[in-house]
Amino acid sequence: MTLPPPKALLFDWDNTLVDSWAMIHHAMTATFEAMGQQPWTLEETRRNVRKSARDAFPELFGARVDEATEVFYRTYEADHLKQLRALPGAEAMLRTLAAVEDLLLGVVSNKRAPLLRLEAAELGWDRYFGPLVGATDAAKDKPAREVVDFALAGSGIAPGPEVWFVGDTDIDVLCARNAGCTAILVRAEPPGEGEFGDLPLGGHVSDCRTFAQLALSALENGRVEQQIRDFS
Repeated sequence: MTLPPPKALLFDWDNTLVDSWAMIHHAMTATFEAMGQQPWTLEETRRNVRKSARDAFPELFGARVDEATEVFYRTYEADHLKQLRALPGAEAMLRTLAAVEDLLLGVVSNKRAPLLRLEAAELGWDRYFGPLVGATDAAKDKPAREVVDFALAGSGIAPGPEVWFVGDTDIDVLCARNAGCTAILVRAEPPGEGEFGDLPLGGHVSDCRTFAQLALSALENGRVEQQIRDFS
């Protein structure tokens, strides 16, 4: 696939830029136990956590959704800043790309918006981003295109192929498709057979450092050929 040079890079947050599965799993376990339900294993958490709590918790907890939401966020907020860890190469990637003139960097996450901004500030990364969009900021959460429209509002950049949506799961690829953007998968594992169905995937890279190389190559060369494999 030929990738156009990006005008904007919209990043997922959890497990694209920061390692947060342990924190999320701990909070989910506490929530399931408080609701009298069998907790997920860590692998089940990694497989199942995609939607915002606003969208996912009514399905999981029914009439007790408000109680479950309170337990989850109370547990998560108790320790999330102490446990926050950047993924390898993430800060160097952001520093490099933020220095590119006329390239907008933003975050679109299903994490509750105030928590997202606290974590970005804790890492000192808020200086790299324009929009930091979390759950409930827009009328609908990821994968709805409303979050992309919200992130780009006022930037002069319209959703389209020159907006790269960068994430690690199917909900990120679906959000990119819904907004007409280019989906880039950043994670160690390559796409599984049929993992994304008929969703268009612009490319896959294994880590943040390699993503920076891909984006810079597209910017320098006007466009770049990218297969669904590691960029080299």
